[in-house]
Amino acid sequence: MRISAVLLLVASAACATKTETRDSAAAQAGDPDVAVSGSGIPSGYTAVTDDGSAQPTNLRYVTTGGGWEVTTGPAHIVYAAKDTASGSYAASVGFEQVEAPRHPEAYGIFVGGRDLSGDNRSYTYFLVRGTGEYTIKTRNGSKVSNIVDWKSDPAVAKQDSNGRATYRLKIHTTADTAHFLVDDKLVHAASLRTVPTNGIAGLRINHNLHVRTSPISIER
Repeated sequence: MRISAVLLLVASAACATKTETRDSAAAQAGDPDVAVSGSGIPSGYTAVTDDGSAQPTNLRYVTTGGGWEVTTGPAHIVYAAKDTASGSYAASVGFEQVEAPRHPEAYGIFVGGRDLSGDNRSYTYFLVRGTGEYTIKTRNGSKVSNIVDWKSDPAVAKQDSNGRATYRLKIHTTADTAHFLVDDKLVHAASLRTVPTNGIAGLRINHNLHVRTSPISIER
C-alpha cells in the first residue's frame, strides 16, 4: 500500500511538470514535413527550425508587394535582429491561410526572443489555427510550456469551406501585463512574470502550411 502511494505521488508530480517539445499537431501524429523547394528566407531575415537548424532550405518565401507567400516545410521561426522591443510596445502581423492543411496547423507571432540561433533560445508566442482556436506558449531551449492550451474563442474565426481564413494578431505590452488580441479583440491577458516580452519579435509558422503574411510590425 505504501509503495503504491509513493508511485502515485511520483506519477502525479511527473504529470504536473509535463511540458511539450513540439507544437505541430501533424508532427505528433507522425506526419513528415513535405518537401518544398523555392527561394528560401528573405534577405535580412533568419529562420530557425524547432530542432535548431538555422537558415533551412526546405521553405519557400515568395515576396509579393510588401508581404510574403510562405510554404512549409518544417515548423520554424523567422525574424530580423532589428525587430527588438522592450517595455511598452505592440507587435502585430496579419495572416491569410491560403488552403487547409492536412492537420490543424498553427501560425502566429513571438516576442521576447533571446539566443534565437542557440540551444537556449527562448520566446513567448501566440498562435491561431483554422479550427477557430488560439494558444499561448513559452519556449526555453527544447522545453515548451503552455500559458493557454488550445482554446476556442469567438474572436478566432474558423476556416471557410475552401480552407481559407484571415487573422490579425497583436501582442500589446504595458509595464506589467501582456495583452493578446485577434482582430483587435482581447482573448487573454497575462502577467509579465509568466510571459517574457523583452527581446526580438518575429513570426512562427508550423509545418506543411501555405499562408500569406508579412514582416512583423512593431509600434514602440
